[in-house]
Amino acid sequence: MEALKVLFVDDEIDFLETLMKRMKKRGVNVVGVGSGEQALDYLNEQPVDVIVLDVRMPGIGGIHTLREIKKLDPLMEVIMLTGHASIEAAIEGMELGAFDYLMKPADFDELFYKLQDAFKRRTIQKQKIEKLGNLKLTDEKKGAVT
Repeated sequence: MEALKVLFVDDEIDFLETLMKRMKKRGVNVVGVGSGEQALDYLNEQPVDVIVLDVRMPGIGGIHTLREIKKLDPLMEVIMLTGHASIEAAIEGMELGAFDYLMKPADFDELFYKLQDAFKRRTIQKQKIEKLGNLKLTDEKKGAVT
């Protein structure tokens, strides 16, 4: 899974470091930041495949950060994490396009499998778009010839 690059966003630094350490052991290429603002700055500089985003953080929270991420890259898969049981946040996150929603402390195996599933979905979506783009180009070339 060396091709998968994950951005973890969480203001709880101990949790963030533990999460990153455990995922690195599973061969995941990980980067971690402590706020929504830092996540958006990072995404403007570096590409990632999947984001794991805490819902409640100081500054811009997870839901607002999710909205901004989707503006930057509508195909970005985001897994929301929270230590607070909030059905409203889960529903809102899913409506905004989050891939899934997990409660803290997240089971590392479950999170790992969700990362794989999210990466697979993102890859398939990008391939579909690329294929449609190639079909459109082919159709345009055919139209120019006739």
